[in-house]
Parts: sequence; structure tokens; C-alpha cells
Amino acid sequence: MVLAAAITWLPLLALSALEHHLLGAGAALPFLEDIECHVRFLIVVPLLIWAEPFVHVRMRVWVEQFRDRNLVPASDVGRFERALAGALRLRNSVIAEVLLIALVYGIGIFVVWRNFVALDTVSWYDAAAGSGVRATLAGLWYVWVSIPLFQFLLCRWYFRLFIWARFLWQASRIGLNLLATHPDRAGGLGFLAGSLRAFMPIIVAHGALVAGQLANRIFYAGAKLPDFMLEISYVAAFLVAVFLGPLMVFSPQMGLVRRAGLRDYGSLAQSYVRGFDAKWLRGDASAGEPLLGSSDIQSLADLGNSFGVVEGMRLTPMSQMMVVEFVAVFLAPIVPLALTMMPAEKLIQSLVGLVL
Repeated sequence: MVLAAAITWLPLLALSALEHHLLGAGAALPFLEDIECHVRFLIVVPLLIWAEPFVHVRMRVWVEQFRDRNLVPASDVGRFERALAGALRLRNSVIAEVLLIALVYGIGIFVVWRNFVALDTVSWYDAAAGSGVRATLAGLWYVWVSIPLFQFLLCRWYFRLFIWARFLWQASRIGLNLLATHPDRAGGLGFLAGSLRAFMPIIVAHGALVAGQLANRIFYAGAKLPDFMLEISYVAAFLVAVFLGPLMVFSPQMGLVRRAGLRDYGSLAQSYVRGFDAKWLRGDASAGEPLLGSSDIQSLADLGNSFGVVEGMRLTPMSQMMVVEFVAVFLAPIVPLALTMMPAEKLIQSLVGLVL
């Protein structure tokens, strides 16, 4: 993390100082005031690196849960192991990483960054030159070293999310041993929702990246936070699709399990309540058998609880609250930009007035 910051940020600081672009000198956006740059290389890049062992340690736990919970039938263990081996081969593929580097330099720099990210103004990385602009020394390092390293780390995470999604899809093709009465209300797949919390550092990194880009446009391009509400919503929807979408591959199988559970437990409940009704309400109980203390009532309650669990089974491993938490984590770095619309004192007064 420190080495990445040293490679991406320190040379920019040194070169900007050499060219007198630290605090102005004709630049509408001097280096020390470029919020996006500092967020990108001092927060986002370290987060993307720190997330790697954080996520991978937990991924091993999630995969082991398929075995520990006996979710994979004995006849399909081979398929499961092949899917896992394929995921590991892709994760460790040198060819894939070389292709990512080519993608970064071929498209990431000349198309994505220059057309959609770079500010259209004189800055520490683009100095005025006649009727146009030219790259400064810091700008050359920025474009050819710092930005590519950042984009490579980000693209590698998207590639690994693709590997994870591919593995989950292959696992969903197996007839898993799911139980509609499992208390996690996900047939036994509720542990997969933990993958969302493990990916939270990457979500925070995305939120910080968006916040840095918006901050530059608000402070130096005259924009206002409400101007970007649609874009923020699009990014949030995209992240939900990328991170939560892969878990939806289990929905068809979970739906089948739920319907089968409702049918089977519905038939069992019908049979039991008919017997309970005949025994205790129609006079079939043995003479002198007391209702008080009878296990029949407890069994009826337990059966009702079991049917309630089946009826409340979700069709995805994650709950609605998990989705809300996911979006809230993404928005957290962006929320402070609300202070550009209202002073902190007035905002606090408004919040106190709403609460009290």
C-alpha cells in the first residue's frame, strides 16, 4: 500500500513542485487542491490493495461452506471441484493480467480517462500552450504511470468479480442439497450474503472515487451536488448489479425448493391439523386424556413455525437490509459533499430540528 502510494502520488508531488504547480502559478487546479487525485492515490489505491487479502481469506471460508454444509451431492463433487480449480487458474493467470495491462493502456487512458474523467481546464497536469494545453512533466507521469496502475488494480478487481460470478453460476448448475426449513431463510445459502460485507472495502473505494470526482467538479467547474444525482444513482445501480447480481443465479433453484417446501409442509400440516381437529375438537381423544400438558399443542406450534420458515424463505441469499447496507456504504464518502450546499452549522440545526 505504501509502495503504491509512493509510485503514484509522490512523483506527482515532486514534479508539480518542480514546475511550480503546487499552489497555483496560472493553474486553475493546482496539485495540492486536486481532491480527486489525492483521494484516488492515497485512499482508493491502498483500499484496492488492502481488500485483496481481506476478500481472499473470506472467499476460502465461503467455498468451504459448500463442503461443510454438505450442500454438494456426492455425485456432483467432481463438478464442484472442477469449477473451483477453474476459478483458481483464472485468478492466477499471467496472460489475463497482461491483457488487462494492454486494456488499460489501449482504452483506459486514451478513451475513458481523457474523455470522461479529465477536467477540461488548465491544471497541474495540463498547462496552457497557445490556444490549447500540453501535458506537464507531472501530467506525463500521471497519464503513463499513476493512472494506469490505478486502472489496472480496478480492472483486476472486476476480473476477479467475474471469476467469482462464474464460479457461483457453475455451482448453481449443481442440484444443491437445499432445505426450505433452514433458519437462515435462504435454504442454507445465507452464508453467501457474507460476501457482500467482505467486498465492502471495494465499495468504499468506489464511493470515495466518485466523491473525489464530484468534489473537483463542484469546487472548480461550478457544478452543484444535485446535478449529479442521476449519475450517482446509475453508479449505485451498477455496483448493486455487479456485486449482488451473481448471487441471483441461485434464485431459480431456491424458488423450486421453496415451492416444494410449501407443497410438502402444506400437505403435512393439513394431515396433522385434521388429526388434531378430530382428536381434540370432535371427541376422538381417549377418555380422561387431559389437554393441558399435551404434546399435541406444542407439535402443532412447531409445525406452524416450520411452515412459517418455509413461507418466509427468500429467493436470494441476501436480505433487503443487506442491500440497503451495501448502498449506504457506497454513499457514505459522498454524503460530506452535502456541506457544499449547506453550511455544517445550518445542517446540524436542521437535523436537530427534525429529531427534536
